[in-house]
Amino acid sequence: MAEQDDTEKTEDPTQKKLDEALKRGDVVKSQEVNTWFVIGGATLVLATFSGGMSQNVSSTMRGLIANSGQVLVDGPALPHLMQKIGLEMVAALAVPFLVLMLAAIAGNMVQHRMVWSFEQMTPDLSKISPLAGLKRLFSMVAVANFAKGLIKILVVGAVLTLLMWPDRLRIMALGRADVGEILPFALKLALKLMGAVVAMLAMVAAADYLFQYRRWYERQKMSLREIKDEFKQSEGDPTIKGRMKQVRQTRMRKRMMANVPKAAVVITNPTHYSVALQYERGMEAPICVAKGVDALAMKIREVATEHSIPLVENPPLARALHATVEVDQAIPPEHYKAVAEVIGFVMRLRRARFPKRA
Repeated sequence: MAEQDDTEKTEDPTQKKLDEALKRGDVVKSQEVNTWFVIGGATLVLATFSGGMSQNVSSTMRGLIANSGQVLVDGPALPHLMQKIGLEMVAALAVPFLVLMLAAIAGNMVQHRMVWSFEQMTPDLSKISPLAGLKRLFSMVAVANFAKGLIKILVVGAVLTLLMWPDRLRIMALGRADVGEILPFALKLALKLMGAVVAMLAMVAAADYLFQYRRWYERQKMSLREIKDEFKQSEGDPTIKGRMKQVRQTRMRKRMMANVPKAAVVITNPTHYSVALQYERGMEAPICVAKGVDALAMKIREVATEHSIPLVENPPLARALHATVEVDQAIPPEHYKAVAEVIGFVMRLRRARFPKRA
């Protein structure tokens, strides 16, 4: 069976890779979603604010036309007049413009959270390369975008034609109609058409977002080598960590062997465990100066024998102490009684052997 190439990008991206992509400004971006929000905002503006806008603008224009003979346009009067008209137009269009601006921002915010990145604005010579431009022009992405745009135009055009077809005679007769009849009819027809466009573009935007998300996710995929390198950077090289652990264990063993001669007793399980305890008068509790299993336990017993440290076999106590106490720590209170009996036995044995020293 052929081995997998560790440079092939087949693995799902890690959270670190996704965070780095976000910092670079590489995010999911569907222009169809933005278009839907903007057109939806325009429809909302037309349905909600069209009456107020038309009244304000028509009132300004009506007053200007009605008093055209009295309006001064010489000297500083003309700039003042233009400023006044401009302020009134801005006041009439401020709220609709704000709604459109919020819709455009919302179109981006629903796709990804706020990103502050200047990397996308950094000049890239490959983007102005004629060869790279030709590759992008005839790439599969360009073909897909062209097909998507063509289908969208055909579908939207067909739906709008079907909606306007029943009113075709009335539309053709608008040229002879009164202005007062044209505006209400045009508003009603525009709202109907824009509502249909919003409904159709909602499906297009959802499909395009899923497509863009899939492309973006595939672009973020990683190779096995990249995942290993990232792990080494974040967690450290496993080989080095293993060596450091081995060095620490070696140093700890040497320190324990040096402390075994200070022990008052070594409690053992003859086949597995050894725990060396130091105790002197005045100490609150015995302290573990060395412990180990198997080969290390055997070494502790050898050093203790060389220095005439008593060995006491007590398998349950040896296992319990090995599991509950660390080196250089006092034994837990629940083991005080059992350890006191062992140390008392050792003291009595020492007094029996060396009565003068006792």
